[in-house]
Amino acid sequence: MHHMTEMLIIGAGFSGLTMALEARKRGLSDIAILEKADDIGGTWRENTYPGVACDVPSHLYSMATHPNPHWSRAYAGGSEIQAYLKDVARQEGLYDLCHFGRELKSARWDGGRWHVETADGDLWSARFLVSAIGALHHPSIPNLPGAESFPGSSFHSAQWDHQVDLTDKEIAVVGTGASAVQFVPEIAKLARHVTIFQRSAPYVMPRPDGPIAPWVRKLYARIPLLPRIRRKLIFMFFEFRHRVFRGEERAINFALKMWRKSLETAITDPEERRVLTPDYQIGCKRILSSNDWYPTLARDNVSVVPQGVARIDGDKIIAVNGTEVRADVLIWGTGFHVTNVVERLDITGSDGLTLRKAWANGMNAHLGTSVAGFPNFFVLLGPHTGLGHNSVVLMIEAQVQHIGRLLSEMKRKGFSAITPDETKQAGFTQEMVDRHTDSVWQSGGCTSWYIDADGKNTTLWPGTVGEYQKRMAQSGLEQYNPVGTGDS
Repeated sequence: MHHMTEMLIIGAGFSGLTMALEARKRGLSDIAILEKADDIGGTWRENTYPGVACDVPSHLYSMATHPNPHWSRAYAGGSEIQAYLKDVARQEGLYDLCHFGRELKSARWDGGRWHVETADGDLWSARFLVSAIGALHHPSIPNLPGAESFPGSSFHSAQWDHQVDLTDKEIAVVGTGASAVQFVPEIAKLARHVTIFQRSAPYVMPRPDGPIAPWVRKLYARIPLLPRIRRKLIFMFFEFRHRVFRGEERAINFALKMWRKSLETAITDPEERRVLTPDYQIGCKRILSSNDWYPTLARDNVSVVPQGVARIDGDKIIAVNGTEVRADVLIWGTGFHVTNVVERLDITGSDGLTLRKAWANGMNAHLGTSVAGFPNFFVLLGPHTGLGHNSVVLMIEAQVQHIGRLLSEMKRKGFSAITPDETKQAGFTQEMVDRHTDSVWQSGGCTSWYIDADGKNTTLWPGTVGEYQKRMAQSGLEQYNPVGTGDS
């Protein structure tokens, strides 16, 4: 089958849906969304592990255009976020634009349009191509010697096996990232014993979580200004957290005090406190949030091995220092491949330039959104748009509004294709490198998933969300050059 469309969006998570809404608002009626899975939702469709939630409060982690007065708690669970996205998609007729079970195989620019092939042989031709594939969907499982000899069930947190009954089982968990901090407290209630292999201790902060009373939700539904005020207050509080990353002493001391209090309230044993104290500067890795992580570690049936796993021998998990632990079930809480996502994208722009070649020295995109040499191609949540302190939905919205303005300006000027100005893109990339060089992520003494193989932080935006929003609102067609379109 060969399909023609004006805009082709890859991925039907938060980014793809937000992009479709904006493009439609700008008068593009011909939009198609390709989604590799069988439903929308992205991260929130994939991750179904017990305790899955977003670590940004829901009133902020939702579309500005579609506030939800009905959130049942401050930090809603994953299934509630997924239900919200499905609601928005149904209300807005976005399901009509979606083609499910379609995975991108390759995309090529022919001088006038993008030609896209899916894994199952469908062909698409589109004027605009938008990558909305997100970062957190390629589970990273370490390749350990003997892993295949493990006789029990083993799975990654993002591919949770709900068929496995964890009641009364000996469970080994590898990793202490954002997912582990959420699922361990849930499984510890069922398991006979949980052993956690911790390569490096995370900073886990308490969070103001809890159910939102039904009368408050009724009020929110009746007076829409109230949830908007709530959203703004959460936003301002989370923006304040950025000062920790900037190395401001008052902010760091405030954060450390909160962290230490929650650790010491739950954990009384000095040796265990030492094991759970990170050996790097706060903010260097992702700061996690949970009220039940430390209390769970204090349980009799939970223990922490402060080591990575060296190898697996049958049902024994052997740590780097030789500690052996027997397990019935092995759960990988080892996160995702984030910095090398490009290696999976077969995208070719002008004059045969591949994205892999363009990003050979690290991912980079002008304003985190577009790449010189790839006309009419936009990347949502691309390089340098990730956050450690606030809601990425706000970053997506800033990008999407920027793209929307470009579409309108192109129509007005009669441009059929644009690509970012190379000098401006080089300047932006250099600015990112400079601003990250002395940041906590690079000088805080830790390794994290923000950093690529060459030691560059290509994932995070170094500033506040407010700064990015302003920057994007002030950037338009002057950042781009028109592309002469050949005969297609």
